[in-house]
Amino acid sequence: MNHGFLRIAACVPRVKVADVDFNISGIETMLRRLEEKRVELSVFPEMCVTAYTCADLFHNSTLLDASARAVTRLREISRSMTGHFVVGLPVVCDGSLYNCAAIFRNGTVEFAAKSYIPDYNEFYERRWWRPAPDGYCREVVIDGNTYTLSTGTIYESHGAKIGIEICEDLWVPIPPSCRLAMAGAEVIVNLSASDDLIGKYSYLRTLISQQSARCLCAYCYSGAGWGESSTDLTFDGKAIIAENGSILTSNRRWTPEDDIVIADVDLEALRRDRLHLTTFADCAEREISHPVRISPAVKDEPCFPPTDNDAPLLRHVDPRPFVPSSASEMEERCDEIINIQAAGLAKRLDAIGCKTIVVGISGGLDSTLALLVATKAFDRLGLPRTGIVGVTMPGFGTTGRTHDNAVGLMEHLGVTSMEMPIGEAVNLHFRDIGQDPSLHDVTYENSQARERTQILMDLSNRLGGIVLGTGDLSELALGWATYNGDHMSMYGVNTGVPKTLVKYLVNYFAMQEPEDSAIRRHLLDIIDTPISPELIPADASGHIVQKTEDLVGPYELHDFFLYYMLRYGFTVERIRFLARHAFSREEYPDEVIDHWLEVFMKRFFQQQFKRSCLPDGPKVGSVCLSPRGDWRMPSDASSSLWRQ
Repeated sequence: MNHGFLRIAACVPRVKVADVDFNISGIETMLRRLEEKRVELSVFPEMCVTAYTCADLFHNSTLLDASARAVTRLREISRSMTGHFVVGLPVVCDGSLYNCAAIFRNGTVEFAAKSYIPDYNEFYERRWWRPAPDGYCREVVIDGNTYTLSTGTIYESHGAKIGIEICEDLWVPIPPSCRLAMAGAEVIVNLSASDDLIGKYSYLRTLISQQSARCLCAYCYSGAGWGESSTDLTFDGKAIIAENGSILTSNRRWTPEDDIVIADVDLEALRRDRLHLTTFADCAEREISHPVRISPAVKDEPCFPPTDNDAPLLRHVDPRPFVPSSASEMEERCDEIINIQAAGLAKRLDAIGCKTIVVGISGGLDSTLALLVATKAFDRLGLPRTGIVGVTMPGFGTTGRTHDNAVGLMEHLGVTSMEMPIGEAVNLHFRDIGQDPSLHDVTYENSQARERTQILMDLSNRLGGIVLGTGDLSELALGWATYNGDHMSMYGVNTGVPKTLVKYLVNYFAMQEPEDSAIRRHLLDIIDTPISPELIPADASGHIVQKTEDLVGPYELHDFFLYYMLRYGFTVERIRFLARHAFSREEYPDEVIDHWLEVFMKRFFQQQFKRSCLPDGPKVGSVCLSPRGDWRMPSDASSSLWRQ
């Protein structure tokens, strides 16, 4: 494995029915190609040694003898290879014929038998093969050599645990892969010869995706294709690799030249999820009633040498893991998140009998999103939007652009708008505490944030309402909030939303408005405005000087770090490795990634005390920092292990 990734391939060789020599030659040619690509485990279709559609020829000694000789030939091929591979073929054992998968590991061979033999509709497999019962394990002599034939065995390969099932095994109510996964199998390979029918492919993709999610595993599926008999059926040559609910890659069906798909499956991520999701082990304890046979790895198993950071990773590492890649998925995701936020706020207001909220509106992304969510919640409750009190509080760094957008947006949304400049009050406070107003330090900045929070809190008391928080998930991770300033509220609707997603949510609202509407115009301009707390005076031209990402780092990097730190608990080294594959060198050179990763880890640990006393707020995704939910960490935990 390379950095916790196992490189696997699903292969669809061209076959000739009953021509074993031709088929073995095709498999060998593919294996040589796979070796060049450093594939560690490859899977070929069901009965690919003979072809699946041999029908009654399967009971002919000539075909069975040729298949037996093929085992010896493939075994010799495997001796010279680093990668392991699995092929399908018939095996005679105890006077019966079994539909089997043979796994070849550097000169060793074992056989796994198919558990469920279909005998309905177009399938007549029981005419030729017997189903193998649970726990079946026998010695079988093939071409003069003795091997093991079994069911329910887990095979070790290149540091991974592999389970095997064959075609129909996946389609039954409790596939063998369920128990194999619960017993430790991390990669399930499926050798298949499923013919094509209208609508079947879509269903199969869903089935594979769901099984990989249910079993918290990688799933590698190889289906028979070009060359199979077309007497009654056609075979489209499906090759699919999935991981934990997602299809990583698949081929173009009906295309003989598109015969291999390769992906690096993330075993470290799968292992973390199995460790984290405690009910997975609970289910295994309940369902695994007998010991599962483990076939250990070959002694001194050869491995490909480790690669450096420049070697391509054969999987897509999304640089924006919180942001959907397709427009349709983005629209669906935004709609769902906004409804979660609005439902949470509506429930809180209804529960406490409150009809008024107070929210500070800066003209920035976060407060805009909070305001938009508030209007949706009020509309849902049938409350007049005038109960939403938006407050602009111009300070020393407020620019005309953000102020005008804040005021204009509130006006056109129909909420109550108030303005309370903070300059005079903050200067009085400076005099009281002896702060030099010309010294633009942390006291200068935080005094403004706390003054604004004081206004909002006191105003909410006077109006009988609550203060709506606006801070987002990324700011909470970095501690980019003033303690007991913008850090505090009675309910925070954005606490589960990362910064990279906020602008898409605001844009979603914008796109619901007519093209010529003032609301849409203000929202689009807010999206284009640099992210800033506006606590430092603007330049001579009135432009924003204090840009958050210049100070704390690019949010797209921090969100990337946050995702893999919390979602999978990866090491710093692995997060760095993934970041270097996700972002181009032109975007972020290695030294830039290293610098901001160090900043992220330092701030993440140092600022935990702010997260330990967060206001309530709804969780919207897989990553959350609520101290009452997903993330519980001592405020004095050391970061030394994460900053070596």
